[in-house]
Amino acid sequence: MEEQKEKIVFCRSGGCTAKLGAGVLEHILEKLPKGEKDPNLLVGYDSKDDASVYRLTDDLAMVQTLDFFPPVVEDPYTFGRIAAANALSDIYAMGGEVRTALNIVCFPEQMDLNLLGEIMRGGAEKVQEAGGSLSGGHSIADDSVKYGLSVTGTVHPDRIWQNNTGRVGDLLILTKPLGTGILCAAHRVGEENPEGFQKAVESMMTLNKYASETARKYEVHACTDVTGFSFLGHLHEMMESGVSCHIWADQIPVFAGAAEAAEEFLITAAGQRNRNHLEKHVTFHEIPFGMQEVLFDPQTSGGLLLAVSEKDAKNLQRELQKQGIPAAIVGKITEPAGTEIYVTPSRK
Repeated sequence: MEEQKEKIVFCRSGGCTAKLGAGVLEHILEKLPKGEKDPNLLVGYDSKDDASVYRLTDDLAMVQTLDFFPPVVEDPYTFGRIAAANALSDIYAMGGEVRTALNIVCFPEQMDLNLLGEIMRGGAEKVQEAGGSLSGGHSIADDSVKYGLSVTGTVHPDRIWQNNTGRVGDLLILTKPLGTGILCAAHRVGEENPEGFQKAVESMMTLNKYASETARKYEVHACTDVTGFSFLGHLHEMMESGVSCHIWADQIPVFAGAAEAAEEFLITAAGQRNRNHLEKHVTFHEIPFGMQEVLFDPQTSGGLLLAVSEKDAKNLQRELQKQGIPAAIVGKITEPAGTEIYVTPSRK
């Protein structure tokens, strides 16, 4: 009985694999009444950015986001840390700083409340690490566990990072390895690479705060964080200004065992939804199935994907790596070239 109190039973879809598929809500959002556009709403749901931004003064804008999902790991404290890091990430992807957070809790009344306490303890610690204040929240009784945060941050109106403002010639920097969805799926059936899975859990608990703060010193033209729509899905959103890009597969950091697990078809339904939605926008050149699946894999609390001026990219990469952040230059934005995204084995 004691062992059951320390763990959460896996949900069918945990973490960002639980998201609705890309494009599912587009036709609904198009029909919503919009009213007169508020000129102070600098970023809203009419874009595909990571958060909304509302201008309060000439020098201050408010960044708002929320995110919550079912457990992605069995340990409740670890789950709380991952869920909070994931929700906080959207503030960093907009170039902002975290100010306040509210808990979002769904929890079965018959379940051990000590589990909920551990989840919320993990989340509170991450908010504290982010420099924010946990100021309340909302809970409902549900038939399964879900947890996350509503987060408010701030940013200067002239220094907002949007996701589709990259420029031709920019290099693309990714700050965390890929493969969390695949490794978690493999873990559910006891087939994961133990070292790779542990590294993935550690990565999911890591705030993007440090990468974001460092990147602000450089010429960043666009940014997103890589979550449920996969590396290619969020990259597709970055290309919506009408540009294309080349991605170099051998430069992409991947957790140990993720590509191998994908070759054994230890993949997620969400990954297949991503593939179905995105494959018309992507051309693969001699890329193995396992690596393709890594690129379509839904990430939970993934890294930042930054479009950085070519003159700054190497220096930013070096500074991030000195901090222990596994940053990699993974591609380059180009003039429109037919297909949006070309994935080749290497830069050559």
